[in-house]
Amino acid sequence: EPEPMEYVRVCDVYGAGFYYIPGTETCLRVGGYLRYDIRVGDAAVYNGLQDVNDRLDGGTDDTYFKRARAAVQLDARSETELGTLRSYIHLNFNWDTFRNDDNDSDTRTSVAINHAYIELGGFRIGKTDSLFSTFTGYAGGVIMDDIILYGPFDTHQIAYTYTGGNGFSAAVAVEEGAGPDFTLDSYVPHVVAGVGYTQAWGGVSGVVGYDSVWEEWTGKVRLDVNATETVSLFIMGAYGSDDNVAQSFYKQWDGNWAVWGGGSAQLTEKAKLNIQLSYTEAEDFAAVAGVNYQLVPGLTITPEIAYTDNFDAPDGVDADGVTGFLRFQRNF
Repeated sequence: EPEPMEYVRVCDVYGAGFYYIPGTETCLRVGGYLRYDIRVGDAAVYNGLQDVNDRLDGGTDDTYFKRARAAVQLDARSETELGTLRSYIHLNFNWDTFRNDDNDSDTRTSVAINHAYIELGGFRIGKTDSLFSTFTGYAGGVIMDDIILYGPFDTHQIAYTYTGGNGFSAAVAVEEGAGPDFTLDSYVPHVVAGVGYTQAWGGVSGVVGYDSVWEEWTGKVRLDVNATETVSLFIMGAYGSDDNVAQSFYKQWDGNWAVWGGGSAQLTEKAKLNIQLSYTEAEDFAAVAGVNYQLVPGLTITPEIAYTDNFDAPDGVDADGVTGFLRFQRNF
């Protein structure tokens, strides 16, 4: 007789979308999104279309700069005597418009490993965003939150995070860095440590990073306030040394200090307003405003506009001006 069919069982321990892998006690969630980005305007600003080590300016052509992205996310979890065992993978498949070495508009396809790490309890090892950027949270709710960079992203990492029941958390990590200027060239790692406290009213957090390649340190603090049920505000400030190099792995802005601030307001059930301002000691200024609008469940359209002043692209090109940005994103 035929063997009985084994139906897929829903796993509700870790939230919606998980199911048990047949024959195991491991829960798996398969998700991701399809995204289409369009940028226009005079300002050659960092707008989320480029990776942290591949910042490309818009040049002088009056044309669009676009990205089509298919992202795949795999999240597998199971319970062990040492806590939750998790493996997480996030892959990006991109088709981009960019400016090539001849300063001409061009297109290309690329595949990127955004995250690939293993967690057991509070321990994490693998490739992910730097703890310096994630522990205090990414800047604001806008897409173009990194016009003035608030920290690095891609890196190999070994980290431990302690989460207390009273809202207190602490974390420490050793990291490898990224790019030719900041990847480790000795056995001494980059080091990051942070502490945070979260309550219903909001939270406060701080983090310190040490760049062992250039022997520079950077600190950052952040305050979040839930002003009302629909309005949230934040302010974040940072200071870094520049004794040996102007920009280190953790201090990626011009000058010693920088500040970011902004907020979000839920305008309607479907529309959310996001605003962010940022400024540096070198008088670089950026202002971004946008609205996340959920057209239907699973599909969000986000128009944004950004203004930059006294801002230079990586090759020294004057990047002051106004930029428009439009994103279509279907999550699944």
